[in-house]
Amino acid sequence: MDLSTWTARPLPQRQTLAGRYCRLEPFSPAHEAALFVVSMAGDAEARHRWLFEGVSDAGAFHAWFTAKCAQSDPLYFAVIDQASGAVTGRQCFMRIDAANGVIEIGSILWGMPMARTRLATEALYLFARHVFEDLGYRRFEWKCNNENEPSKRAALRFGFTYEGLFRQHMVQKGKNRDTAWFSMIDSEWPRLKAAFEGWLAPENFDANGQQIRRLEAFRG
Repeated sequence: MDLSTWTARPLPQRQTLAGRYCRLEPFSPAHEAALFVVSMAGDAEARHRWLFEGVSDAGAFHAWFTAKCAQSDPLYFAVIDQASGAVTGRQCFMRIDAANGVIEIGSILWGMPMARTRLATEALYLFARHVFEDLGYRRFEWKCNNENEPSKRAALRFGFTYEGLFRQHMVQKGKNRDTAWFSMIDSEWPRLKAAFEGWLAPENFDANGQQIRRLEAFRG
């Protein structure tokens, strides 16, 4: 890419991003009650282990949620199931570097009804498509605690490239965090986009909603 005419990219805005199976809506008070239920469902403590906020009560969640609604970085979105209209999770754009065209997806909490489903994959795809095609960014990042094996597997499944380990990168909840870094870049996006769209196509799923081909297979 010729960068001689490069200019800063636009910042992501509070706009809805819609797909076939889910849509992403910027946080608003209408999402709070449902997101609290999603956050506390099942083994909430285990599901919050890797997040910066802790498991808490409705009052503490309200304070956290209200603060996030007012922020632009991170910029939080609720994940909505298109079929049912239910709030099923959340994710955000964060560490936004518009000058260099770099942005990260983070603070992901995909509820149990959407985890490992088409909704989760499409939620990631909608962010990536918006980053590369609408905003014109050059780099889309995924970072996680190096001990978070499910997150590292998810990053690789989605097509992010592992770039290395930042040792003693953070102190999180009173413990050291070594951070694993992953990214996808604009030159890779056409191939990754084709794989996402092939995997998400209705004909890739049987009558029970089970995938016929894995996402990795579409990348060949």
